[in-house]
Amino acid sequence: MFASIRTLMTKFSRDEQGATAIEYGLIAALISIIAIPGMLLVGPKLLTAFNTIATNI
Repeated sequence: MFASIRTLMTKFSRDEQGATAIEYGLIAALISIIAIPGMLLVGPKLLTAFNTIATNI
């Protein structure tokens, strides 16, 4: 019985699939932390530019 538990624990510790999912989640979180403030800064300027173009057309 202990040998099978040891084998299961060894397989579980070598499985890296969960670690890559966490890494992808961290990368997505960092990208969103950088992207959201950038969009908030550029958004009003972009809206003004589009409104200016729309009124000139």
